[in-house]
Amino acid sequence: MKRETTGLSRRQLLKRAGGITATALVGSVVLTQAGTASAAVTTSKRFDLTDGSDEWFREILLNETRVLQSFAFDNTNKHLYTVQLVQGGRVLPGEAAGVSGTDRAKNGDLCVTRLDWQGYVIGRMYLKGFGHGVSIGVEPSGNGAYLWTESDSVPDSENNGYGTKIARFKFANGAVLQPDSSQVTRYTPVAGSDHNTVTIDPVTSRIAHRYRINGTTWKFSLYDLATFKAGTFTPLATIAQPAVLTGPTFQGYASMGQYLYTIDGTAYTYDSSGNQTSTSNTYVTSIDWNTGIVFERRLSNAGQSLFYREPEGLAIQIPDTAAPTVCRLHLGFGSEESLTQTDKKASFYYKDLLV
Repeated sequence: MKRETTGLSRRQLLKRAGGITATALVGSVVLTQAGTASAAVTTSKRFDLTDGSDEWFREILLNETRVLQSFAFDNTNKHLYTVQLVQGGRVLPGEAAGVSGTDRAKNGDLCVTRLDWQGYVIGRMYLKGFGHGVSIGVEPSGNGAYLWTESDSVPDSENNGYGTKIARFKFANGAVLQPDSSQVTRYTPVAGSDHNTVTIDPVTSRIAHRYRINGTTWKFSLYDLATFKAGTFTPLATIAQPAVLTGPTFQGYASMGQYLYTIDGTAYTYDSSGNQTSTSNTYVTSIDWNTGIVFERRLSNAGQSLFYREPEGLAIQIPDTAAPTVCRLHLGFGSEESLTQTDKKASFYYKDLLV
């Protein structure tokens, strides 16, 4: 597998490990930024963000032609679930004609694609009026899974729909769901919030919730999954989104143990002749749930040779559930072949060094 390195080597890390405490490193810049936090999350190992990124899949096709928005793993059944906005012109059951891509984004219409771990599409379903798909969670159940997403989409000032609630439903190949479907259970963990999304920690069976309150303040809360599912919203931790994430384009998050991980950045830019005019601005950040402090923030060059290359999501993979302590932090990227061929493909890279 191709390894595209970023930051320090493992050997360099081991030499420095004793000097890293509960502050963060960005190159040689020490960060001490933290939001308010109240937590009692058991200490755990963390992913080393200086570790290089291994390629898992490079430029595979999903169900829709639009860019990957987020993804998550069913580690029990070895399935990968991806989310995209529904492509323009698609006619879904009950629709008289195709809907434009602009209206799909405004409505919050999503396509969920299920793939096996060889990269082959093995199912798809559509969600109308759910949101933008910034993050999803997967809860394995038998030989299938329940999905956790945003729902009850409301358009923002840029006419992109984002969820005001959280939804749980069983993946059903070929189904088209709306938020008020009898197959959907909806939750309101923080009344009055918007831009609601979730992700599931498959190691500790916890669910992380990102949301915005008062139209300005971003927060993350961490819950026990079973308690959340029962409708009791007592967080194990609540932290404010660190200031270092204000400004960059937020592209997804994952949680494992004591640490929350985020990814931000934008796609490469090109001039009219197809010459690349920018370099990677993709950063991965780890944040301590117990303090809200940024532990580490690193530039990622994973997939640096992709054309377009937009960061799209983070997720935790457990390659072998018989060895649950062996985990991977996956980074997703959307790409395309050229300026004239704009159908988007998806690529996935991972870090596996825990320290």
